[in-house]
Amino acid sequence: MITHPFTYRAPSTIEEAVAALGRSRDAKVIAGGHSLLPLMKLGLAQPDALVDLRRIASLRDIRAEADGTIVVGALATHRSIAEDRTIVSKLAALAEAAAAVGDPLVRARGTIGGSLAHADPAADEPAPVLAFDALIRAIGSKGKRDIRAGEYFKAAFETALAPDEIVAEIRFPAQTGRTGSAYVKFAHPASRFAVVGVAATVTLKGDGTVERAAIGVTGAADAPFRAAQAEKAITGTKGDAKAIAAAAAKAAEGITTLSDLVASSDYRRHLVTVYARRALERATQRAQG
Repeated sequence: MITHPFTYRAPSTIEEAVAALGRSRDAKVIAGGHSLLPLMKLGLAQPDALVDLRRIASLRDIRAEADGTIVVGALATHRSIAEDRTIVSKLAALAEAAAAVGDPLVRARGTIGGSLAHADPAADEPAPVLAFDALIRAIGSKGKRDIRAGEYFKAAFETALAPDEIVAEIRFPAQTGRTGSAYVKFAHPASRFAVVGVAATVTLKGDGTVERAAIGVTGAADAPFRAAQAEKAITGTKGDAKAIAAAAAKAAEGITTLSDLVASSDYRRHLVTVYARRALERATQRAQG
């Protein structure tokens, strides 16, 4: 039961939503409600106003632009992302991450924008958002702002969003050449959150050499991160099993991994290595066609 009083607003445009957000001392945006409502029921969040985005139909769009950029609206559900043909063919890691979220009921209602705004360190979709070097487009009282994924996630439940900004869409750059991607995870058996999840993208040159690789990791630390050392290690190799294993061994370098009742720090570090190898293997196979 939610016991504290609050006002409820359901604007029909994002501009109206931004204005509503600015009119209250402690307003919160609500989309699917899977993160905020449980906190309110527990008394851990007590906003004086809720700004519901569900009437803003344009935020549900998934579209491809002329230059190949794929734009995913903040209110696109996990299920719609997992089932979208363009995303499945062009951004396989994102489709796989969305399909791995929670259960069918959660995927049918939960949204990618809500997940990114909440920034749970064990959420699935931040990993491919990082691996694809996406832009998070936010709209606030000062207008539109694009935030690179690598600069967006700050700490557990902390992002680069300003208090008056709303995530409007996520922009994934066109994937060129021989590029493959994949997302794999070790899931918590009850919540299905990622104890460790890894997304990888691999682009190959004509001779089969790895031209570029990007690896996004979630669940392992207090914020999702790019496995920079592993990316460097795999680039320029033939992407064979030995090269992939050597690169994956560096995926947690320089990272302080979490330790809790679910998994120790050492075990999470081990999982990062295991799942980075699996993601790189699958992404490389897909790039090879």
